[in-house]
Amino acid sequence: MAETPTVLFVCVHNAGRSQMAAGYMTALSGGRVAVLSGGSEPGSQINPTAVAAMAEEGIDITGNVPQLLTTDQVRESDVVITMGCGDACPIFPGKRYEDWELVDPAGKAIDEVRPIRDDIKRRIEALLSEILPADGGGAVS
Repeated sequence: MAETPTVLFVCVHNAGRSQMAAGYMTALSGGRVAVLSGGSEPGSQINPTAVAAMAEEGIDITGNVPQLLTTDQVRESDVVITMGCGDACPIFPGKRYEDWELVDPAGKAIDEVRPIRDDIKRRIEALLSEILPADGGGAVS
């Protein structure tokens, strides 16, 4: 894996799950991980409830915009995390792929989005412990 690993988060609309995951990865890695995200069918805006849920954690994702997943993003990444996008993600040899089964927060109230957000945080913390060297301050809070 690269000295600074690149992680790509993919979901259908790139408006909720993948944006929350990217927000956590950016915040919790302290810049030690390059973060990309994309969607197979990007939405027009970030899910406002996902924005609110992340704001409760002190993470601002309001400036993010849903992006179309590109082959170059996959090629550049060391780790590709998919979240319900099926076969839309191209496969390249030598990449680490994980599919995180997470409920789509679209149309859900904040009380329903918080457990999704918290599950994403736990997964990000576990992933960070695996991809960052222990001597590089890989512990996260």
